[in-house]
Amino acid sequence: MTITGRQGAAGGRRARSHARRLVLQALYELQLNPRPWLEIARDLEGDAAADRADRGYFRESLGAVADRREELDAVIAKYGDIAPPALDPIEHAVLWLGVYELGHRPELPYRVAIAEALELAKRFGATGAHKFVNAVLDRAARELRPLEYGRERGSPA
Repeated sequence: MTITGRQGAAGGRRARSHARRLVLQALYELQLNPRPWLEIARDLEGDAAADRADRGYFRESLGAVADRREELDAVIAKYGDIAPPALDPIEHAVLWLGVYELGHRPELPYRVAIAEALELAKRFGATGAHKFVNAVLDRAARELRPLEYGRERGSPA
């Protein structure tokens, strides 16, 4: 069944948000109990919460982040004042996902990528973690999305 119109768009956004929560959970588990990301994905997809998620987005994002962790850590290290290995696993996972979306999901407005990451950090991270996440992702957006970032800030494109 396909949902169309405004309800479909809202449903798609919610499904993507649910997918991001699952990605966060998988990346957290990947850090604490390293094993192939496909195994973690299969386990999480069996959970009732996965029924509300965009499973394609979940698998694609999880696989891409898992495969690019070193590349993503380099960006995090460049814009953060805490070395990636010293980060709390939740904040580390949120930043991996946020930096991935900024760098590899050009169809997603940078403000949406940052807002979604902030929501995850507020909901699941330590008190105040969202401030650190916001600072790192805002700095990264300047480099990864210079034209979009500049237009939003009033700079000539």
